[in-house]
Amino acid sequence: MKTQARVAIIGGGVMGCSLAYHLAEEGWSDLVLLEKGELTSGSTWHAAGQITHSVSHFGLAKMAAYGTELYPRLEAETGQSATWHGCGSLRVAYLPEEVDWLHHTRAIGRGLGHEMEIVGPERIAELHPFYNTEGILAALHTPHDGHVDPAGVTFALAAGARARGAEIRRHCRATGLRREGAGWIVETEQGEIRAGIVVNAAGTYARQVGAWAGLDLPIANLLHHYLITEPVPEFADLATELPVIRDDRLVSGYVRMEQKSGLIGIYEKANAATVWDDGTPWEAEHELFDPDYDRIMPWLENAMERMPVLAELGIRRVVHGAITHPPDGNMMLGPSGVENLWLCCGSQVGIAWGPGAGRYLAQWMVHGAADISMASFDPRRFGARIDETYRIGKAKEDYLLRHEIPFPQRDRPGCRPSHSKTSPLYAATKAKGAVFQDVYGWERPYWYAPEGMAREHIHSFRRSALHDVVGAEVDGLRTRAGIADLTAFAKIEAHGADLWDYLGRISSNRLPRNTGSVTLTYLVNPNGRLEGEATLVKLAGDRAYIVYAAAREAALLDWMRGQRRPGERVAFDNVSEARGVIMLAGPLSREILAACTGADLSNAGFRWLSTRAIEAAGVADIRAMRVTYTGELGWELHVPMAGMAAVHAALVAAGEPRGMVHVGAAALNAMRMEKAYRSGHEITAEVTLAEAGLARFSRAEGFQGAAASLAPATRWKLALLRLEEPEGGAEADPLGSEAVWHAGEAVGAISSGGYGYGIGAWLGWAYLRPALAEPGTRLEVMVLGRPRAAEVVEGALRDPENARPRADRTPAAA
Repeated sequence: MKTQARVAIIGGGVMGCSLAYHLAEEGWSDLVLLEKGELTSGSTWHAAGQITHSVSHFGLAKMAAYGTELYPRLEAETGQSATWHGCGSLRVAYLPEEVDWLHHTRAIGRGLGHEMEIVGPERIAELHPFYNTEGILAALHTPHDGHVDPAGVTFALAAGARARGAEIRRHCRATGLRREGAGWIVETEQGEIRAGIVVNAAGTYARQVGAWAGLDLPIANLLHHYLITEPVPEFADLATELPVIRDDRLVSGYVRMEQKSGLIGIYEKANAATVWDDGTPWEAEHELFDPDYDRIMPWLENAMERMPVLAELGIRRVVHGAITHPPDGNMMLGPSGVENLWLCCGSQVGIAWGPGAGRYLAQWMVHGAADISMASFDPRRFGARIDETYRIGKAKEDYLLRHEIPFPQRDRPGCRPSHSKTSPLYAATKAKGAVFQDVYGWERPYWYAPEGMAREHIHSFRRSALHDVVGAEVDGLRTRAGIADLTAFAKIEAHGADLWDYLGRISSNRLPRNTGSVTLTYLVNPNGRLEGEATLVKLAGDRAYIVYAAAREAALLDWMRGQRRPGERVAFDNVSEARGVIMLAGPLSREILAACTGADLSNAGFRWLSTRAIEAAGVADIRAMRVTYTGELGWELHVPMAGMAAVHAALVAAGEPRGMVHVGAAALNAMRMEKAYRSGHEITAEVTLAEAGLARFSRAEGFQGAAASLAPATRWKLALLRLEEPEGGAEADPLGSEAVWHAGEAVGAISSGGYGYGIGAWLGWAYLRPALAEPGTRLEVMVLGRPRAAEVVEGALRDPENARPRADRTPAAA
């Protein structure tokens, strides 16, 4: 029995066993997995065990596809039966919006090489003659989907881990954690284990295990039913298994064969129920709960109506068990924020996602980065105030959305703004028509509803009324001026005697030399992969101000702390909630700001890419930075929170008579595309400087990972695409993750994009095969089932010389 290990994994469900298997496969076999009972005895054993390629998230699509590759071969590798059923599935659609979703999903999956097709009612009836197709418009057929025995695949993963040297210890409950240097002592019922790294894969116990290290994990346990009928006579003589039906609208779940019986799974769309809110009992083993037919009856009746061969049969068994749900539905995979404590938990679909979760988390742990972006799974992505109301309320919201259409920018209003961070401008911007989005717990204006328009999110896969609203914001800023509340930015003050040596080691760009100078730089891992983008300001000889994307606030700060060498004198102060940010940009921005301050705003007195302390509207200590994300003349004013309302009111009073408009994040995204500015979708830990096309923003050497990061791109390279507008205008644009095609072959995928209002065309970033990332290359992008011609373009399509932001006089209106 090990008393010391490199890694200790707490939890023997599919998530923990998958991670053990993949860590051992990556060479970290000095590990021990602890399970308090039998493997799978928490949530894994009672899962329905299904896995589908029908996923509209690029990372999840790769994870799910990996599961369909791994499960069928596990039995041959380990000798442990996994009972893979490759029956395929059909996701049916009743509404045009659902059909759009299917086309979007197919555009992602086909680019990854997944076999998918959109089929009509006649083909649905051929594939599944017992499902009522009345009212169904189409379905996504994914023939290589399937289902497995949850216990079997978990035992197989454990066997594979053991064969590679890992120790799996059953009936050994972890009872606590305490620090020992940079590592941990894991207290168990059978003694203590010293571990350099601990991974919390404890499923329904994950909150309790996290609490041992001071974490308050936003996870709740939701109850989910599936029911197994008596044998179906019509199934008796079937030669092949019927495909799984995923009926999101009427069944809110799935219907499939279970041997010769029917299996119905329901995620009811009302009255979601939690269990064990005060903690999962340690003695719980293979726990199930009494059925609650009243809660699921409307959807159960729909299921019987959609599949009449089940309607007269009795229910042989009901599985009513607990499944973990985080606030946004994504797993919690990655560093916890506590040194050498990682998370592999919060999975609502463990059987489907577990293989990929273990694979990519193992890559991250061993190599410092995974082969996919893990940002949407990073446990440090939550910035809202977490308490019992939030934790349980958001988990219920996620459960209820499980089978709703996952529209792009889907609004999740639960516990907002009650648990949000709001800037002092929240009321003022709301009064101007702001429609907010949740960004790391902040309420950030996304767009502004004009007079007479509902102030609510517009959900669609197509161009909607929002297209013209955002266009008007862009036009107003570019021809006059625009003002935005960007308080959500992460803002860090770094200081110490070794600061500049430290920053020089982790940053690709040249550091600012003079006090007040501003540099845009990229933070690089020792392996050459990118950790993030930051605006760096030299405040003094030993002080710097670092600004970066809101969603990365905790993650990037943790990373910067972790990059310090022993004894290195560098410290960080998080001032994200001490200063707000007002952006003012456009040709009249200097005139508007001058009406509120006596500071010299000319080029001679306040050069581009510089920072000065100014006073405006009677508020002192404003950190004014002559930068904007818009590509126009402008400033970011980093204002003490107490002065935000006064500064904003003064700028509005000076600006609105001059035609200034209020702009949200959607308009800023559109403007950055015409300037060829990258976003967090392009700058991730899966790419290098060369692959992201950022070598020109880098020194040739002198920072960690330089050689690897600047080596010529061989896997993929970022390119800017301009899509042609069809005659009569496009009905829809790419939303992200769609495949890019060349000569009938998928050669890359869209990472992000936006409509270029100045050029009248949609622009998108895409990672492509390097040989195709050259200007002039003709390509296609599949948008809601229709090909759009595209061409690789070079650099900024608006003001490529950057004359507008550097202007000393107001440039001509554009």
